[in-house]
Amino acid sequence: MKKIVRITTIPDSLGLLGGQLNFINQYYEVIGISGDGPSLKKIRESEGIRTEVVEMTRTISPLKDLIALYKLYRILKKEHPHIVHTHTPKAGTIGMIAAKLAGVKHRFHTVAGLPLIVATGPKRVLLNLVEKFTYKCATKVYPNSHGLKKIILNEGFTTKEKLHVIGLGSSNGINVEYFNPKLFKKEQLENLKQNLNIKDKEFIFTFVGRLVTDKGINELVEAFEIISKNHDVKLILVGWREEQLDPLLPITENILKHNKNIIQVGHQHDVRPYFAFANVLVFPSYREGFPNVVMQAGAMEVPSIVTDINGCNEIITNGENGLIIPVKDVSAIVNAMEFMIQNSEIHETMRLKSREIIVNNYQHTYIWNELLKEYQKTEQG
Repeated sequence: MKKIVRITTIPDSLGLLGGQLNFINQYYEVIGISGDGPSLKKIRESEGIRTEVVEMTRTISPLKDLIALYKLYRILKKEHPHIVHTHTPKAGTIGMIAAKLAGVKHRFHTVAGLPLIVATGPKRVLLNLVEKFTYKCATKVYPNSHGLKKIILNEGFTTKEKLHVIGLGSSNGINVEYFNPKLFKKEQLENLKQNLNIKDKEFIFTFVGRLVTDKGINELVEAFEIISKNHDVKLILVGWREEQLDPLLPITENILKHNKNIIQVGHQHDVRPYFAFANVLVFPSYREGFPNVVMQAGAMEVPSIVTDINGCNEIITNGENGLIIPVKDVSAIVNAMEFMIQNSEIHETMRLKSREIIVNNYQHTYIWNELLKEYQKTEQG
C-alpha cells in the first residue's frame, strides 16, 4: 500500500483532521507527523495511524527550523511516501522543502489561513518570501476557501494552475451527526447553565477559539462591556490563551477581570454544550482560512456574527444565517449584538437556516471523498 505522510506543526492541528485520517488510511498507509503532546497519542489510537514526532516552532527560529528540516528529510527518505501533504504555515514550509529534497513526487500543501495578512514592514516582506517559496516547493496547493485562493493569486504567491479548493471550502468539513443540538437534553444544559450562573432570561453570546488579539477578542470584550450595561446578557469565552505569541490588551484584561457577565471556561475538548445553550456565536476574527468554529455553530443551530473576511463571509450569508460586520469595529459588534437581541423572529429564522446550510454544503464525508479523488489522480497515467 502506498504511503501518504500528513504533517502539521502541533498535534492539535493534526487532530482537526479527525476522521479524515482514518478514512484515507483505508486506501493508503497514512503516517502523521507533528510536534509531541498528549493529543498525538489520542490521534494515533483514534485514527489508527502511525505517527512520528518532529518538533517545530510556530515562530521564526532558524536553528530549530534547520533541525526540524533535517529530521523530516530523514523520515521521508526512509519511508518513501507517494504523497506528502502539509498543513499549518511552519509545517508547510519545512515539510515542502524536506519533501522536495527527499525526492517525493507529489507534494501537497493546504492553506488554512495566512498570518502574514496582518503583518507589516520587514516581517511582511519575509513572510511573503517564505510563502512563495513554500508554494514553489509544492506541486499542488489547496486553499481551504475561495476567498483565500483569491488572496493568494492577488499576492502573486503562485499560479492559478497550482491552486484548487476542495468543494465549497474547509479542510475537513463537519460531522453534522456529532454537531447536532438534538443530542443534548434540556436538563443537561440547564445544569451546565446553573453551574455557570446563567439565568433563563439572559441572552447568551459565545466565542470559541484562541483568546488572542488576532481573533478580535479586544474588540469583542469592549463591545460586550457596552452591551452588558443595557441588557441581561452573558458572554461565554471558550478557548485557551497565547500570552507570549499574541497577548490581549491590558484594558481588555481589566474588563475580563471585573465584568461578572463574562465567563471564561478555558479550553474544552467538547465545545458542543457551549453551542447548545448559546443564542449567537460572535467571531470577530482578523483573518481565517475556513473556520471550523463557524461551521460547528451552524450545525448546532447557532447563527453567527462574523467579520467580513474570507471563510467567514463564505459560510455566512448576511441576514440569512448570521450577520457580517467590518473587521476591528467595536461599534459594529455592538450594533450586531443589539440586532440579535431585539429581533427574536429574525434570530429564530437564522437559527433554523444555520444548520440547513451546513448540512447541505459542508458534511465531512463529502470533503473526505473529494480529497481522496485528489490523491487518486496522482496514480493516473
